[in-house]
Amino acid sequence: MIIKKLDVLSVGKITGIIAAAFGLLAGLLMLVFGSLFAGILGSQGESGGLAALGGGIVGLIALPILYGIAGFIGGLIQAVIYNLAAGVIGGIRIETE
Repeated sequence: MIIKKLDVLSVGKITGIIAAAFGLLAGLLMLVFGSLFAGILGSQGESGGLAALGGGIVGLIALPILYGIAGFIGGLIQAVIYNLAAGVIGGIRIETE
């Protein structure tokens, strides 16, 4: 079996979803560490604690969206380049049972 061509839009959608999942993971980590820093700064009487927590919340919302958009665009570009290369060299050969 040889993959001769990829549907550009379907590759873009899949890579966008995968990248958004990584963005959600990164946003969760940002929220956890933002909460941690907010607690540390708040206990020391510093005023930056709320900003650290706010940055974590913004990261939880913004990162999946930004990663998803970047992943979608990257997937489109990769699929177009694959289709061009597969037209020249013949595609990827896959063996199945």
